[in-house]
Amino acid sequence: MTIDTPRPPVAARRPHSISHHGVTIEDPYFWLRDPSYPKVDDPAILAHLNAENAYFEAQMKPYAPLVEVLFREMKGRLKEDESSVPQKDGNFLYWRRFEKGAQYKQWMRKPVVGGDDEVILDEAKEAQGTEFFRLGEIAITEDDRIMAWSSDTDGSERFTIQFRDLATGKNLADAIPGTLGGMVFSKDGQSLFYGLVNENWRIDRIMRHTLGTPAVSDQTVYIEPDRGFQAGVGMTHDRNWIVIAAGDNETSEVHLIPSNNPETKPLLVRARRKGVEYDVEAHGDTLFIHTNDTSPQFRLVTAPIANPGDWTERIAPSTSFYMTDVTTFADFFVVEGRDNGLDQVELHKYEGGTPRRIEFPEASYSAGLDENPEYQVSSLRLSYESMVTPDTIAEYSLATDTMKTLKVQEIPSGYDADQYVTERLEITARDGITVPVSVVYRKDFRKDGNGPLYVYGYGAYGIAIPPGFSTLRLSLLDRGFAYAIAHIRGGDDLGQQWQLEGKLTKRTNTFNDFVDCTKGLIALGFARPGRVVAAGGSAGGELMGVIANTDPDLWGALAAHVPFVDVLNTMLDDSLPLTPGEFPEWGNPLEDKDAFDLIRSYSPYDQVKAQDYPPILATAGLNDPRVTYWEPAKWVAKLRAAKTDDNMLLLKTNMGAGHGGKSGRFESLREDAEEYAFFLWQLGMAAQ
Repeated sequence: MTIDTPRPPVAARRPHSISHHGVTIEDPYFWLRDPSYPKVDDPAILAHLNAENAYFEAQMKPYAPLVEVLFREMKGRLKEDESSVPQKDGNFLYWRRFEKGAQYKQWMRKPVVGGDDEVILDEAKEAQGTEFFRLGEIAITEDDRIMAWSSDTDGSERFTIQFRDLATGKNLADAIPGTLGGMVFSKDGQSLFYGLVNENWRIDRIMRHTLGTPAVSDQTVYIEPDRGFQAGVGMTHDRNWIVIAAGDNETSEVHLIPSNNPETKPLLVRARRKGVEYDVEAHGDTLFIHTNDTSPQFRLVTAPIANPGDWTERIAPSTSFYMTDVTTFADFFVVEGRDNGLDQVELHKYEGGTPRRIEFPEASYSAGLDENPEYQVSSLRLSYESMVTPDTIAEYSLATDTMKTLKVQEIPSGYDADQYVTERLEITARDGITVPVSVVYRKDFRKDGNGPLYVYGYGAYGIAIPPGFSTLRLSLLDRGFAYAIAHIRGGDDLGQQWQLEGKLTKRTNTFNDFVDCTKGLIALGFARPGRVVAAGGSAGGELMGVIANTDPDLWGALAAHVPFVDVLNTMLDDSLPLTPGEFPEWGNPLEDKDAFDLIRSYSPYDQVKAQDYPPILATAGLNDPRVTYWEPAKWVAKLRAAKTDDNMLLLKTNMGAGHGGKSGRFESLREDAEEYAFFLWQLGMAAQ
């Protein structure tokens, strides 16, 4: 009997080349980019993506039972009727809940004085008839009468704002398409400020909508002239000022509008200066400004609202404490940051004195302010977790300096923290820099080099990956894995300087750190080459593409989710939505030959070569505006043609989703289960 073995799709090669700085680069898979994007309707392109999806399904079919087992494990750890802890905001208590079996949340409230629970937004109802649904933002007027919310129904990150009369539950006629980001009401509730997305997915203007009027008559409040900048809107914690913030990945600028006078011309706090970031809070007539103008560790300055550019230092930058956020309250303000990489929360009195630092119990953890919507408070909501401690919501009493636990993440299928161990290791990279690594494993894990190891990394945009808790990874830990997070340069895990050491001309530090951390873990007995799997998404997917090229023998398998792998081509095309705003992170290869040469030297797509590659699972979203679908599609096509091995190479494209994959909580779990099943299969552990 002959068994038909599915054949991987082979993408056609079509002549195409680009020339920059005297260099001509051939790109035979350029045709996979639909010229009508963001509309994708080219039959050949769709046929190829569907063929890749069919190949993915065929190869994964024998492991469907394993996917189902993993999915049920993951689902079993979720409390299906989960609810957040109600939080007071004005006259109402607000919370969120899932009904049993529901994919989407319900947003709830009830009067503080007592009364019935009220569903103010049911995401499941709003999602009916759509393959994809994502809630964007919710804003409620100060008189509690009108709610605005935004939603995306295809993953394209173009949200439509709708309005609801909360007294009647009826929707208003007002609707505003093509929005993105935050939104806030004026104090009188008659005006809504929001960001409008242009054809390149850039929020280049802030608009003011007057309730009861058509969106076409909305007033332009702010226009951002720099096409590398994005604008956004928010509000100071005292709710007296509407905040318009513009910036790219290294520079920012803030304008303020009094919330009780929404037609006022925006007040500039301080004009943008390249490389200087700042954000603004308010207390009375004073602005509290968190900025890196003198140090990448940031400092806190104050300024009178009457003269907002006149900055006076309140808290100087520290060599060890990286200040990440400042929040003002009526009687005190809170400074958040990381001390040598560990989260800290400090309480400061306006009149001065020694700050109070809240103590946390473990040596490695993630902690910070939770939801604290009110300005006048006697306690603070905090969140806390570690790699072995489930997500915990606590209330800190300002009067007694004591902590009360309000809720601990419930795991219905059971969880015994005593069965697991977490460590924070320090591993020396090839240039002598010490890189922290957070690891978790079962107590019975043996560091004899034989165990499987999962390593996760990101390393870009100053985004730290905290050592938090995950119920998902228990499915790996209980099958004998150790799980590691490499806090590599490019993130700001150890401060903004840590980010600077992994961007632009120092970008390769990020990739080297990840490889060196993995080798360090191998040297410590966590695994051996070929018994390590690694995963990353977006910029972390770029990381996966690089290490597949540079160190293919190290990995037992890789998962690259919506991976930014066609870096050079994307950064050479400033017509793409996000490219101009990315130059401060990656460099501008259009104008700078050195940037061109550097990006080309590590861009995963450009560095694919004839060699053996590890098994790879790549994912994409057809409607993804951040990492366009053709990047992983081109990369996989080129890998198929070049690689000299028979290892598995799979591409799954979500045809109705974007950057974040599928939207329902259970559907997203199934995608996690597919990744884990792929890894277990490739390590020969599918029977476990």
